[in-house]
Amino acid sequence: MTSTLTSDVNTSATGGTTPAPTGNRATLSPGLKQATPVVVDHATGSWIHGTDGKSYLDFTTGIGVTSTGHCHPRVVAAAQEQCGKIIHAQYTTVMHQPLLELTEKLGEVLPTGLDSIFYANSGSEAVEASIRLARMATGRPNIVVFQGGFHGRTVAAASLTTAGTRFSAGFSPLMSGVHMAPFPYAYRYGFDEDTAVEFALRELDYLFASRVAPNDTAAMLIEPVLGDGGYLPAPPAFLAGLRERADRHGIILIADEVQAGFGRTGKFWSHQHTVGLVPDIIITAKGLASGFPISAIAAPTELMAKAWPGSQGGTYGGNAVAAAAGVATLAVIHEENLVENARVRGEQMLAGLRKIAAKFPQIGDVRGLGLMAGIEFIDPTATSSSPVADAASAAKVQQACIGEGLLTLTCGPLGNVIRLIPALVVTEDEMTTGLARFDAALSSVLG
Repeated sequence: MTSTLTSDVNTSATGGTTPAPTGNRATLSPGLKQATPVVVDHATGSWIHGTDGKSYLDFTTGIGVTSTGHCHPRVVAAAQEQCGKIIHAQYTTVMHQPLLELTEKLGEVLPTGLDSIFYANSGSEAVEASIRLARMATGRPNIVVFQGGFHGRTVAAASLTTAGTRFSAGFSPLMSGVHMAPFPYAYRYGFDEDTAVEFALRELDYLFASRVAPNDTAAMLIEPVLGDGGYLPAPPAFLAGLRERADRHGIILIADEVQAGFGRTGKFWSHQHTVGLVPDIIITAKGLASGFPISAIAAPTELMAKAWPGSQGGTYGGNAVAAAAGVATLAVIHEENLVENARVRGEQMLAGLRKIAAKFPQIGDVRGLGLMAGIEFIDPTATSSSPVADAASAAKVQQACIGEGLLTLTCGPLGNVIRLIPALVVTEDEMTTGLARFDAALSSVLG
């Protein structure tokens, strides 16, 4: 009998077999949503040059990643040199010099006492490593997070994220043991800052009394400046209140510095805007290596030693090329005085945005620290006691910015905030240009 089945292999000249081509045309997942239509040809500093022949001032920096700008020559040179030595040296198998040097250099910028570092690849991995350590160290199950926080997209990290349901919906059940407390979002509540802080701390205490006992709580996890949650700086009095409660109850305080750390807010770590505050664990990623994937958590050696044997590791964590780029990034930040540049250019950005916002009633709030600015859009005709979000205007303005040669992103649980995230190397002239282009985009959409 002759088979009617079509063979899915070809016979090679040597007698072997190779898979027959399927003819599929592969595409990117439709679940990915592009914020801009730009296809990059190359990029330098604060500028992206598209295949369309146009140049765009990049105020997205890969969501706060390219801290020293695109393709900083020193970072490029460090990565190229390392590629010629060893690319992948799995750091629980063999150690490599770039990671040793990066650890030494990080020690110089970490708060006193946070002297032990574990490396991973992404912010999500580092977040999960931090809560794993907190639970192991305390023997307690629960984690308290704060409304609007973004901590990642993996299952555990998404379980900790409240910056929007899109990050955690559709794949329940999520990780248990997570409890949410209010963030002092003064503008949303219609409060002044002091009232918002008092409210949020009071509600945290009520959560401890009514839902999650402090002696069952391993950690409180907070972004000192909310990222995807709307670019909201946590008031110093609130962070100080968390530190006091953590000390009182033996709870580990974790600062998620993934987006706001590494000089972006005009201090090296964003929690340093609260004088005297030292978290128990710091999480860092994004700007750590100017675009190479590497993340880390830092904690006191005594605390880190409580991680169970085998609980920390990973195939690509602490990659040699990424570590070399991290060493170069730290050198550039120090030698080019980029933390101070972030502070000064941030003051220029916020002052310019507030001047622009005065012309448009659809802009309800402008806030930020350093080179993190959030512009919140509202319906100015609404009569409710609290602001009514206008996500449609935010989206239209973000798209109009592209036509003006400026790249921006939206954020916030309601999608009504535009965030500006320039590189730490942004110049005064580039900031002036960016503000002018943003003003033009607003005018084209809102009149």
